[in-house]
Amino acid sequence: MSEKTILLDHGSGGLASQQLIGDLFLKYLDHPILRGLEDSAILPNKPGKLTFTTDSYVVDPIFFPGGDIGKLAVHGTINDLAMRGAVPYCLSLGLILEEGLRFADLERVIISISQACKEAGVPIVTGDTKVVPKGKGDKIFINTSGIGFVDEKIDISSRNARVGDAVILSGTMGDHGITIMTRRAGISVQGDLHSDTMPLHRLVATLLRELPAGTVHALRDPTRGGVASTLCEIAENSRLGIELSDEALPVRPQVRAACELLGLEPLYLANEGKCLAIVSGEQAEQALAVMRATPEGREAAIIGRLTAEKAGRVIINTPVGGARVVTPLHGVPLPRIC
Repeated sequence: MSEKTILLDHGSGGLASQQLIGDLFLKYLDHPILRGLEDSAILPNKPGKLTFTTDSYVVDPIFFPGGDIGKLAVHGTINDLAMRGAVPYCLSLGLILEEGLRFADLERVIISISQACKEAGVPIVTGDTKVVPKGKGDKIFINTSGIGFVDEKIDISSRNARVGDAVILSGTMGDHGITIMTRRAGISVQGDLHSDTMPLHRLVATLLRELPAGTVHALRDPTRGGVASTLCEIAENSRLGIELSDEALPVRPQVRAACELLGLEPLYLANEGKCLAIVSGEQAEQALAVMRATPEGREAAIIGRLTAEKAGRVIINTPVGGARVVTPLHGVPLPRIC
């Protein structure tokens, strides 16, 4: 082949593997701990409760407006840590590459991972690479695990939600999901459709710092299944009802137009740079102001509240005075999205 590609030999653990690590991974992901290339990373201890998460990314296409599979993996794992109130500390990077993957594409992904880590201030400290035969994968799959630390006094969980709490969404719904779908289908929609992928740890840190202790009860990032499925999980875990205002749900006009064209509901589309915050009703407006003052939360909106009625269910109140029940996502309308 005239163009350099990944070979099965790159996953053998031999010379080709060593060259891939040295010439590509360490070139862009260099860090004192990673540089040792040991079987595991030894991390300095930090005060607070240890948090740990892992996630896998199988996005198709791997490059899309607003991001790529590499940036998505870094942001997604950082956000999973942040949703428990943790300060992200470090990440691992596991790559499963398909034989025949273009080196140029792999390098582009690794550069994106490097940039995302540097911007977030969260390094890759250990990793692994495997190569599968052509036809046994789909270009590249990524697994990232993350470690963080959370203050002993912080307890953020959907089980902590209370009657009267407000539901705040940090920005518009469905940007990532509709971008992937239109890109995959080759559909051109008027307006700028792009993924919302971004790290949210700084937004969460600001909320916890600026608001009175105990104001933030729960945090979740509505990825697969969207806002609807995530709120259904919160309602079930808290054993409370959630009432939403249809008019308050933030959706970009171009996203709404694309959803109408394709027969989709923005509530069920994946988001990769948004969070749902369940906060004390008394501090809801203050929390909204704090969120809107951050770059990640400029378009935040109060979209609902928690009630004692209809425990475990999510209801949307419509502008005409009606109401409809929101259920979790059923089926797989959009595979390989995150």
